[in-house]
Amino acid sequence: MDEQTKKNLRLGRDAYKKKEYSRAENYLTQVLEKYETFADVHNMLGIIYHDRGLFSKAQVHFEKALAINPAYTEAALNLAVTYNDLGRYEEAKKIYAQALANSRSEPGELDPFVRGKVANMYAEIGDVYASSGLFQAAASEYEKALAMAPKFVDIRLKLGQVLRDSGKPEEAVKQFNLIIKHSPNYIAAHVHLGITLYSLGKKDEAIKEWQEVLKQDPDNRSCQMYMNLIAQENKDK
Repeated sequence: MDEQTKKNLRLGRDAYKKKEYSRAENYLTQVLEKYETFADVHNMLGIIYHDRGLFSKAQVHFEKALAINPAYTEAALNLAVTYNDLGRYEEAKKIYAQALANSRSEPGELDPFVRGKVANMYAEIGDVYASSGLFQAAASEYEKALAMAPKFVDIRLKLGQVLRDSGKPEEAVKQFNLIIKHSPNYIAAHVHLGITLYSLGKKDEAIKEWQEVLKQDPDNRSCQMYMNLIAQENKDK
């Protein structure tokens, strides 16, 4: 993540906590322009739009938050409320029931919602280490986060990235493949798996991943650029 996006994310979260929703929206939308994989950013924007009565826009962001993290209880409840406001009562009941089911835990265990909060706290510490180039320390924090919430694919993606950047591409490949196994349409995992395979000299496998991205998102600029780079390499041979 580039420095400006990190700054926008921090400022957006701070403004949101202070209920300065206009400022928060400005920063958070800029984050999503670069990185769409922050479930909590989508949830925050959903709350901002719901607060303004823009229920359809709120719905889109709550649904995206759940697509990234299906176990995100808070986003599920927010979506249920939004469906109800839109008159989609049966869908609201279904989502609400699922949220309640997901929030049940065995005696002595943390509630899944609390586990998610703790996982995000570990991930935020990991982000700080990663931005400072302390990749091993970052990986340790992301692993702690995933121990709490193994289905948080956005955090697993970060773990894969720091493993690759710390010189452990084979381990990174395992993490990206694990994401794709459970969330085959998660574009960012395909993009970064391709990058990692390319770094290992496995160009054909990298091309396969980027082609998969372009099937889902034909305008994906990163993959277009990578494919052009390989085409130029082949041309120069």
